[in-house]
Amino acid sequence: MSLKTKNHSLKEGIELALNFISLVNQKKSEKLDSWLNQAYNSILSPFNRFAKSLIEDYQAVKAAVTMRWSNGQVEGQINRLKMLKRQMYGRAKLDLLTRRFLLPI
Repeated sequence: MSLKTKNHSLKEGIELALNFISLVNQKKSEKLDSWLNQAYNSILSPFNRFAKSLIEDYQAVKAAVTMRWSNGQVEGQINRLKMLKRQMYGRAKLDLLTRRFLLPI
């Protein structure tokens, strides 16, 4: 007997998580509303809170699931630049920061 059959909450959490991953990876925007409804009405508070936050910015979430473009690479580069800036704060000038940022690219 598996844990999923013993624990209903665990089964629901796993199903919600897998359905969301599938929805995002396969760009199935038509399933977004039903998933949000399931998660919003879930007894699991993390999924409930997550669904509430997605509903607050519904248009952006719908666009992210629908469109093939992503700003993930841009956000990653910005995050890396901010991390380098924090590491080098007060230690170097802009020329060294520029070299350190552009070297891995």
